Amino acid sequence: TCSKEYEELGVSIKWLVPNSQKLSMEPIIAEFKSGGRTLKHGPHEGEEFGYVLMGSVSLLLGDKKFTIKKGESFYIDSGTVHQIENNNKSTAKVIWIANPPSF
Repeated sequence: TCSKEYEELGVSIKWLVPNSQKLSMEPIIAEFKSGGRTLKHGPHEGEEFGYVLMGSVSLLLGDKKFTIKKGESFYIDSGTVHQIENNNKSTAKVIWIANPPSF
């Protein structure tokens, strides 16, 4: 597996399938430190699925905000601006699959 740390965002990513950026799906585990967040992803082609393994995260989808807790999942059309953030004191981990690859 390959991993990358985005210290300024408080997020680390671990690719579950090597070179998956070249495939149709890109499965990762994203670990969000307290206050960690992704950049805002603008509308793009595709779909994304996430499953929270630990903690909870907020999914910002357009002008809506959803709390996704451990054991819960999300499935979104990537055609809307979206972002994930961890506003909790503890770390959160999410299995995240993008189609097509975007990480």
